Amino acid sequence: MRYFRWSIVPFFLILTLTGCFQTQVKFFSDGSDPFQEFALEGVGKQKIALIRVQGMITDQPEQGLLRSLPSVVQDTVAQLALAEGDAAVKGVLLVVDTPGGTVTASDMLYHEILRFKERSGKKVVVAMMNMATSGGYFISLPADRIIAHPSTVTGSVGVVFMRPKLHGLMEKIGVSVEVDKSGDAKDAGSPFTPTTPEEKAFFQNIVDELAADFYAKVLKHRKVSAAAMNEVRMAAVFLPRKAKELGLIDDIGYLDEATVAAKQVAGVGADARVVVYRRTYYPNDSYYNNNVRPEGMKVPHLVNISLAGRDSIPAGFYYLWPLFNGE
Repeated sequence: MRYFRWSIVPFFLILTLTGCFQTQVKFFSDGSDPFQEFALEGVGKQKIALIRVQGMITDQPEQGLLRSLPSVVQDTVAQLALAEGDAAVKGVLLVVDTPGGTVTASDMLYHEILRFKERSGKKVVVAMMNMATSGGYFISLPADRIIAHPSTVTGSVGVVFMRPKLHGLMEKIGVSVEVDKSGDAKDAGSPFTPTTPEEKAFFQNIVDELAADFYAKVLKHRKVSAAAMNEVRMAAVFLPRKAKELGLIDDIGYLDEATVAAKQVAGVGADARVVVYRRTYYPNDSYYNNNVRPEGMKVPHLVNISLAGRDSIPAGFYYLWPLFNGE
């Protein structure tokens, strides 16, 4: 009888996790948990909110084994809303560690950060960490000051359109795809046919238009000379000293120095509290705790050769440093 009692525990656990029971029993924190505020330092009444943007910038939730997790856009906007609604928060330290992401998701975050500043009048300081390339730089542009870690890789200002091509493989294995279409451009970019010169010109025009918007925003927010802008348009990546020389960033420093700068820019005292928004309490918390989502957030790798599965990138237009091709 004792064996029978314990043997049914896994069965009921599976039923509960898969939603077969209406009673909500949660064994792990997930994206449905509200953010809570935790103080990292300071005793004053005024606050600086430290918000991390880390990993691939996308507005699509990540599908886990038992639950979906909020997207980077969703989590960031939710935290900005908390900072905006708290009168004691005088500024935001946005810690950016991302190679970029989709054009639309990056533009969403840019827009939300800009509107946050306009609505609230609160200051934003960006602290760049491992990398803040392409979309990561794009979302940093509205900041009142941009500070890069001494080893940050930034830049890659531009757009890339990536799509797989399978027609060569299909010819080798004797497989083909027939297409009936309503217009000549309906299947442009298809992985099953070679790219025609007309298609290449068509997509290049889109890339150029999106890139022009990126360049315009750089010129709007940064004091970049014409000569420097010519170099920036090459979409190269830069280390901080070169990025500062070009006018892409303001200062070079460590995260604790960026925190001091955020307090100065926001006009608060040195005793102001630095707070974070998390769904889970972490003892001995610090600036270097990257955990925002329940299972933590991944540190991006420079190279990821995964070609399939959750780490692959679908075809599309990206503000992304293409050497990075996974999450």
